[in-house]
Amino acid sequence: MNTDSLFRPFNLKSLSIKNRIVMAPMTRSFSPNGVPTDDVAAYYRKRAEGGVGLILSEGTVIDRPSSSNDANIPHFYGADALTGWEDVIKNVHQAGGKMAPQIWHMGIMDNHHSGWIPPVPFEGPSGLNRPGFVNGNTMTDSDIADTIAAFGRAAADAKRLGFDTVEIHGAHGYLIDQFFWNETNKRTDIWGGKTLAERTRFGVEVIKEVRKQVGEDFALIIRLSQFKPANYTNKLAATPQELEAWISPLADAGADIFHCSQRRFWEAEFDDSDLNFAGWVKKVSGKATITVGSVGLTGEFLAAFAGESSQPSSLDELLRRFDRGDFDLVAVGRPLLSDPNWVKKIKEQRTGELKGFSKEALAELVME
Repeated sequence: MNTDSLFRPFNLKSLSIKNRIVMAPMTRSFSPNGVPTDDVAAYYRKRAEGGVGLILSEGTVIDRPSSSNDANIPHFYGADALTGWEDVIKNVHQAGGKMAPQIWHMGIMDNHHSGWIPPVPFEGPSGLNRPGFVNGNTMTDSDIADTIAAFGRAAADAKRLGFDTVEIHGAHGYLIDQFFWNETNKRTDIWGGKTLAERTRFGVEVIKEVRKQVGEDFALIIRLSQFKPANYTNKLAATPQELEAWISPLADAGADIFHCSQRRFWEAEFDDSDLNFAGWVKKVSGKATITVGSVGLTGEFLAAFAGESSQPSSLDELLRRFDRGDFDLVAVGRPLLSDPNWVKKIKEQRTGELKGFSKEALAELVME
């Protein structure tokens, strides 16, 4: 298994990384009252020391009263939280790594199992998290304007603190994705619409505001998914033509890199082609893409977070697609959650030392 191609550098605007391996964002809930701790900084530093090219932080929420459903999810606003993130990026840079925060608004959510709830009701395009499940308010025009501005402030803070790029979370049924999906966006104003192309408007305006705040030379990533936690087989775009109608406005608004989330990277997105989600997005947009989805492990991440264990698996199919030019970067989740030295082991062909993944790794910030 020759992995040399994964260890070529990648450069785009503000982002200059030593290899093509990205640490995928994974929610950890180890930031009490939204403030990243010294342990969080050490956790990310260990992955930088282990050779990750680009670290994408766990989702970190923007400055809206109900942007989170979990008191221990980090914030990307407020003096204490931003000081914590400044310590994180200093540690990552000292270890030779590069990093982006993933800025996030959860939208309409289930109440957290801890019993904690935000001070005001959740907010979304139509109060819906999934078909038939209402658990919050329909956003007003002023709510939408304030939320767009909050995404921009978070991105500006990321640049000011020294992060190398920023990722907007537009996937997995959270706020931006709730605007994309016809099942959760029932609006009849400019923020809704019968077609996916019309429902991109909120995402487009978020990207435009972020671009305005960070300037043209700062790399901007957006994470997207076809599937929803409520519907694993969902496709926002059922055809390549619908995909282009969804992606093109986001690219035109200023997205530089599309992080294309799917459960299994080897699965074809549409009939008559073996291209995966990242491959198709690159084809229709001409932009750089990140693939992700069960890279390096058996099983897939949703089952893993439900308690299913996984074992190391071959990278041959990933490398075949990468070397063919289907995508530019490869995001790795669970292997890096449980082993900070995964990248180094892959580079040095120490495959016999690779670790599996079990749900126990979720209960701690693994440092060794």
